[in-house]
Amino acid sequence: MSEGLRERKKRQTRERISRVATALFVERGFDQVTIAEVAEAAEVSVNTVYNYFDTKEDLVLPPDEASPDRLAAIVRARAAGVPAVRAVLDHLREEVRRRDRRVGLTEGFGRVLEMMRAAPTLTARLGELAEQMTDALTAELAAETGAAPGDPLPRVVAWHLGGVHSLVYTEIGRRVTAGEPPDAIAASVLALLDTVEQLLGERILRYAIREDKPCSE
Repeated sequence: MSEGLRERKKRQTRERISRVATALFVERGFDQVTIAEVAEAAEVSVNTVYNYFDTKEDLVLPPDEASPDRLAAIVRARAAGVPAVRAVLDHLREEVRRRDRRVGLTEGFGRVLEMMRAAPTLTARLGELAEQMTDALTAELAAETGAAPGDPLPRVVAWHLGGVHSLVYTEIGRRVTAGEPPDAIAASVLALLDTVEQLLGERILRYAIREDKPCSE
């Protein structure tokens, strides 16, 4: 279904507010900028900012991009015959290859990362988000595989995938901070994902192979 004019305008407004806010935060520090100042710079009202973003932290970590459902959604959307771990690894590879902003492989991300690390509420949000992703993925895997209550396997697999996801972001952040160019970082992270796959055992790699999706999907 194509995006309508109203939806497109709303998306563009949301993206502009987030972009302006992030630039201000990078320039002056997250805690030194008010929502009123963001609204003024974005040429919207304070109410408009809050219509699109529930909290100040959401301006940097928009819920549609930094979602607790991120890993579960990747697993849920995989094709028939694809195991859960393979789906996540391949999805991360694709994001790295296309330099997706979700993994931080864009110009200027180094300064954004420094700003985030200097803001306690943002670092706390990132920690909470990682836990929520693992919890959501655990629930998704347990439901899909019909795991019995108390079966540790869904959480173990989710924990591995959550760890890989965090490792990718940590590695990108470390290399961005060191000043490496995006192409070199992407090559290193792709090699890292290959190493991860080689080290994971077959039981995890073949866990939760997707059966044929119902025709209604």
